[in-house]
Amino acid sequence: MLHKTGSRAVQDEGLTTQQWAVLGALSRPEAAQGMGVGELARYLMVSRQNLSGLITRMTRDGHIAMSTDGRDRRSRLVVMTDTGRHVWLDQAQPKIKAYYEQVLQDFSMGDMAHTLHYFLKLLDNMERIDRAAPEEDASEA
Repeated sequence: MLHKTGSRAVQDEGLTTQQWAVLGALSRPEAAQGMGVGELARYLMVSRQNLSGLITRMTRDGHIAMSTDGRDRRSRLVVMTDTGRHVWLDQAQPKIKAYYEQVLQDFSMGDMAHTLHYFLKLLDNMERIDRAAPEEDASEA
């Protein structure tokens, strides 16, 4: 439902929830110079393979670009373009904020605190399961 209803909130900008996650990750101050594909995949908790097609589509749409890492010329960084920044800040963010206000409209502050607490517990358990699983693809790291 998050993907379905969230994507509907930003469809006029040509975004999906996955794309808004990428733009959100790249909009953080610590990602101002870009992020490596592996670093971005780890941050978003997805595989590099799942991210690959998304990066291709977002590059084609002009929201992101690939650049050379100044510290290591062999490495490539994913960076948000000026077009992507405009879409993210001026078009998508207000709609995402309105979407979350709708989704949480009947939640008290206590409800939101409890929900966050339980989501963080779920995330901890999922991360523990993930760490215990054999590495699916050693090239992911």
